[in-house]
Amino acid sequence: MMKLSIRSIRLSSLSLAVIFALAGCAGDPLESGVDPFAPMIFKEGATAMPLNPPNKATIQPFYVSQHTIFKFAVDTNSILIGNDGVTRYIVILTSPNGNSQVQYEGIRCDSSQWRLYGTFENGTWKENPLSSWRDIQSNVPNRYQAALAQGALCNFASQEKNIKTIINSLNPNGFTGQTKPTNSFGVIN
Repeated sequence: MMKLSIRSIRLSSLSLAVIFALAGCAGDPLESGVDPFAPMIFKEGATAMPLNPPNKATIQPFYVSQHTIFKFAVDTNSILIGNDGVTRYIVILTSPNGNSQVQYEGIRCDSSQWRLYGTFENGTWKENPLSSWRDIQSNVPNRYQAALAQGALCNFASQEKNIKTIINSLNPNGFTGQTKPTNSFGVIN
């Protein structure tokens, strides 16, 4: 009888050891083929061009640089916080002579890149067929993408998910893209 109980204890112990060993291997990322530390692959969602021109009532000017002679503004109604990690918006660039260019763009905070989706010309949106992701430049005078990313759309390398936080960040009194001098801030007519 004693041999039988020692034998069953040994068999039970061996069975438990095998079960625990197999259970431990089942969660191994290399065994399952899923590595939790592998970089995520970016997959951009579908982007439709805006249906309307910028809304003059919701245009918010923002400061870019003391070295630029252009004025910049964003249509706060156009800001879309995408589930794909891209924040899309309409930006208005105005030259010193008053000519404006309206563009639909997107910013990726995780990679610090921007993309031009299209422009508003002659009362209609025109898609940019050669659009691609480009690095945001911080050391050029017309660094408006950097100012938007640093001051409102991104929280370091993460996308800001709260539209109210973005709109409050664009407020000229609280915009942190850079310090606003008195000679470079303008209102779009």
